[in-house]
Amino acid sequence: MWKKWKESQFFRKMKQVRVNRAIYLSAVVILLALAVVLAVTAATNRAKKNQTVEDPTDNVVTDAIQTPNDTTPDTNDGEDSQPTVNDGVIPELALPVSGKLIKEHSVDVQVFSQTLKEWRVHHGIDIATAENASVCAIAAGTVAQIWEDPMMGWCVALTHAGDCVSVYKNLAAELAADITVGAEVQQGQLLGYVGDTALHEIAEEPHLHMEMTVKGLQVDPLEYFSAAVIQTLSEDTIYEEELGK
Repeated sequence: MWKKWKESQFFRKMKQVRVNRAIYLSAVVILLALAVVLAVTAATNRAKKNQTVEDPTDNVVTDAIQTPNDTTPDTNDGEDSQPTVNDGVIPELALPVSGKLIKEHSVDVQVFSQTLKEWRVHHGIDIATAENASVCAIAAGTVAQIWEDPMMGWCVALTHAGDCVSVYKNLAAELAADITVGAEVQQGQLLGYVGDTALHEIAEEPHLHMEMTVKGLQVDPLEYFSAAVIQTLSEDTIYEEELGK
């Protein structure tokens, strides 16, 4: 009887040893598999780091008021080099519309919005004029983009010499017939008409909202107009024109 009990105890211990060994072997196999996976991952990462990395900005779609990538100044000094839209300096600018300045560019000091009833920065200038008044290009350039902004209505962006971009907002939906993306325009050429499509400024009197960037940075358009041009913005020329009719 004692012998049988001892044998039974012995077999139970052997069975437990086999079970423990199987568990240990399984754990070892799992650890080895993880080690292989980590080694393969590390090798793959090292290979990727050694590859040439493309410029992440190459495929970025720039906003309309930033200078498009294809207008980088031509640095070729050869005799056969041709001037591009960004060669030289910013040309002398003409007013985009006849009217009176009612709100200036202000990013350091907030101005009050009659529409939103709050104080906020103002990235452009507002020129009050008659609704449907003609809006013209401030300088020769190229139509870079045409779009409808949810808050600022119909907009047109032009690129000019000197890495300058002018943006015309709150336009009527119907633009001039020849204004399409890629079209070349001359200074004073008709772009469209003053509308009431800018929901953010709908409570203001009819006006053109115009913005400018130079080398991709927001600037005050008034700093680039001549003193004579700015002087006309302080005069109510619309009223005088109506009297002369």
